[in-house]
Amino acid sequence: MGDMTASTPPRVLTVAGSDSGGGAGIQADLKTMMAMGVHGMSVIAAVTAQNSLGVQGYWELPPEAVRAQLDSVLGDIGAQAVKTGMLASPALVEVVADALGGYGAPVVVDPVGVSKHGDPLLAPEAVETIRTRLLPVATVATPNLWEVEQLTSVKVEDEDDLRRAADAVLELGPRWALIKGGHLPGAPVDLLTDGTSEHRFTGERHDNRHTHGTGCTLASAIASRLALGDEVPAAVRAAKEYVTGAIARGFPLGAGIGPVDHAWRLR
Repeated sequence: MGDMTASTPPRVLTVAGSDSGGGAGIQADLKTMMAMGVHGMSVIAAVTAQNSLGVQGYWELPPEAVRAQLDSVLGDIGAQAVKTGMLASPALVEVVADALGGYGAPVVVDPVGVSKHGDPLLAPEAVETIRTRLLPVATVATPNLWEVEQLTSVKVEDEDDLRRAADAVLELGPRWALIKGGHLPGAPVDLLTDGTSEHRFTGERHDNRHTHGTGCTLASAIASRLALGDEVPAAVRAAKEYVTGAIARGFPLGAGIGPVDHAWRLR
């Protein structure tokens, strides 16, 4: 190496499912982390067979395999932030919550409950474990409107309901709630609050159906910015900018919904 000192970038861990099509899940998380300038690491909780048309198969890893991956990464390498994605069974949620609860790094919880194709991804008993075990260890929770309803029974019908939804999510224990209002009519608005300060992020709506992986990508980008030292509102702002650009340049893939472009800043 000579006299050059290589500096290690911040490390960010994703705990999620694998997406064989490469647009969402672990694959989206790692691409996002690379684009944000951090070192991505992964704990694979499930393997999906999926493509642009939907999810054709789903196989969960045994809890001990997930626990072993967590211990390997956190025990030796460590993480400056963690992102959790699809955890579809109570046993896996418990293992992940146990490992992260005492760890101390910020945790971004994307409470994945519904896929882009409208497929429900969670058993009802897993929803309950996410509410009672995982959300209390979250620094930021990033539900979309369907997930808000799944977790809190609050139905968001217009922008005025966003704060009520956020307060209901905060009652479950995360330090911050980011309520993604993109499925409301009109200009998309996301609301971020810790119960005291409130931040609204408006975006332009892109006429682009190639949006597979947006939720995974946003949560991973937030975790990356937290690892780089941002406070939560700044991390969300930077993550939103990255995701907006990625959506604008989403591309067709297969016969269905294509992915966002994680590499848009490099192209």
